[in-house]
Amino acid sequence: MLRSVNPANNQTITTYEEHSPDEINHIIELTAAAQQAWNDTGFTMRKQLMHSAAKVLRDNLDEYARIITLEMGKPLFQSEGEVEKCAKVCEYYADNAEQFLASEPVSTEASESYIAYRPLGLVLAVMPWNFPFWQVFRFAAPALMAGNGALLKHASNATGCALAIESVFLKAGFPSSLFSTLKVPGKKAGDLIGNQYIKAVTLTGSVGAGRAIASKAGSMLKKTVLELGGSDPYLILEDADIEKAASTCVTSRLINSGQSCIAAKRFIVVRSQKEAFEQHFLEIMRRKVMTDPMEGHSDLGPQASTSLRNELHNQVKRSIDKGAKCLLGGEIPDKEGAWYPPTVLTNVKPGMPAYEDELFGPVAAIIEASDDEDAIRIANDSVFGLGAAVFTKNNEYGREIAEKKLNAGCCFVNEFVQSDPRLPFGGIGDSGYGRELSYLGIREFTNIKTVYVK
Repeated sequence: MLRSVNPANNQTITTYEEHSPDEINHIIELTAAAQQAWNDTGFTMRKQLMHSAAKVLRDNLDEYARIITLEMGKPLFQSEGEVEKCAKVCEYYADNAEQFLASEPVSTEASESYIAYRPLGLVLAVMPWNFPFWQVFRFAAPALMAGNGALLKHASNATGCALAIESVFLKAGFPSSLFSTLKVPGKKAGDLIGNQYIKAVTLTGSVGAGRAIASKAGSMLKKTVLELGGSDPYLILEDADIEKAASTCVTSRLINSGQSCIAAKRFIVVRSQKEAFEQHFLEIMRRKVMTDPMEGHSDLGPQASTSLRNELHNQVKRSIDKGAKCLLGGEIPDKEGAWYPPTVLTNVKPGMPAYEDELFGPVAAIIEASDDEDAIRIANDSVFGLGAAVFTKNNEYGREIAEKKLNAGCCFVNEFVQSDPRLPFGGIGDSGYGRELSYLGIREFTNIKTVYVK
């Protein structure tokens, strides 16, 4: 039994019966058959249907945003923004897929030789709850436009979102079963990989889940793309505009109530700027409103579940026990639901969870650096490598650091890290491998085929 629970009050929204093994096999067979026919369609039809999906998303934005907020608790206005972003990624790949996958001639001794991009078949997506629409669409839009079929194993607490997404493609006119939801719990996700029709797997989730899925897929020589956790460093350098940096850093830390892989996690501040940064940062954090996510003035809602909230609080407590100082928050509110307040820890050092681990919630870890070079060293002192940001008044200096000195897949200067359909997205190290979005993302799940004609 899969259960959706409203984290704002811990009330059950609804329950769903799991698919049986026979039902799973039947769904996969139907999706494989749909993909075979879809493989023969042209980009004109695919483009038309993907634009239709964007329209369905916008026409039903209020409904879909409400489902997101009910199931995982983010402020309603952020859920609305998530649905709109999904519409944009549909439009982006509708308009660009044909160009991205066009055959590329290569000059050889042959009369004709070229690179062709052909679909792999069925792609299984194991997706998380924190961006329950966006993380599905950023895989599904390019995968479908490339000619693949899609199977979604969503987080159990986001089953309502999964079924809503499936309905988007049906309402848009896509072939029945081309995009299918599998209602199975997370512990059974790996069992799906062995199905003969599944040719590749994409996962967004924890490092542990990524290792398990990659191991299973690797044993069967099936392609994987993994977007895992992050402990994104934000470097506030000697010459940074402190007020702007603090404002941007707070925004990043509290997006999605702090539950984002690319949210700012570690704020590495050079010693000369630390006092001023903390002052501005705290001032902004104190103004943030934590209330019913359905209300328009909510800056952050609850965490996605009480178990996740409790895990976060345990990380905070253990960091304080090891010497971190709590400047704000750090206490579980006396109210029903998975609430956790904006929290600021300073004097964070190696050996503390706030330094070593990913804190998936509205907790900021401030780390002092002696100078700019020390800040870079601390930023790279992590097993993660998803995003990073640099704040400096010298853009050329910031670009040099972002491009050449930070070990991360997405590096920004004077802006918070964010995904954009036009740019590749992904990490290194324990943050995973492979890329989503841009022309690179659509090619991940294609057979990059050499064609040689003598």
